Amino acid sequence: MDLDVYRVEIPEGCNVIIGHTHFIKTAEDLYEIMVSAVPQVKFGIAFCEASGPCLVRVEGNDEALKSCAARDAQGIGAGHSFTILMRDAYPINVLNAIKSCQEVCTIFCATANPVEVVIFKSAQGRGILGVVDGSAPKGIEDPAARTARKEMLRKFGYKL
Repeated sequence: MDLDVYRVEIPEGCNVIIGHTHFIKTAEDLYEIMVSAVPQVKFGIAFCEASGPCLVRVEGNDEALKSCAARDAQGIGAGHSFTILMRDAYPINVLNAIKSCQEVCTIFCATANPVEVVIFKSAQGRGILGVVDGSAPKGIEDPAARTARKEMLRKFGYKL
């Protein structure tokens, strides 16, 4: 078994969701979830088919994000994995609906941080071991950092 790391390319102002699923209809189901949850969202979805022609299936409503999602999905190259790149919405707006999708098995990350996907390669193919989401902690929150966190949540409109 060999290990590899793929650095996801997240366009400026976007978030990424990376997960594992089990069926080819996932790409269309995730499309429906995205537009139903946040009608103004711009997104691209790429799904790595794990049998038959083993193609990267691509859906979305933004050509640039579809292209980026396809590039990242192919770079990860793990069967039945999916990548969603989104703009004008946050993962918090769609994550519960995605997790409730009957084909979705696992969510590895939902973030705007830099992401590295840890991949293992076997004779059969590739799989995702996990992700590195952002950076390691640099310390423990002090009162000023706590105040800044609360102010950020209010700025985004998630708290009163």
